[in-house]
Amino acid sequence: MEAGKLICFSCNKEIPYTGVIGRRDECPHCRADVHVCKNCEFYDPKVYNECRETQADVVREKDRANFCDYFTPRKGGSGQVDKAAALRAAAEALFKKS
Repeated sequence: MEAGKLICFSCNKEIPYTGVIGRRDECPHCRADVHVCKNCEFYDPKVYNECRETQADVVREKDRANFCDYFTPRKGGSGQVDKAAALRAAAEALFKKS
């Protein structure tokens, strides 16, 4: 059985798992659905349909549980919090009063 750790797209907390992540699984911290596009290795907001798997069916709600057969748990965080923090720091540095 495959064991791993997934970072929840919603709360950015670690979710340990063993085996397959089911469609009805929820984050133990924030109760968000886990089997969602935003927790998938193929999720990429910069590509068509926001998915790098070209054979996957279109999923409209990327943060809701779905039946996608190509779901693969994403390694690491979503990076959204880090990008936001970096942008905020850059803006503060730019407008910093001397």
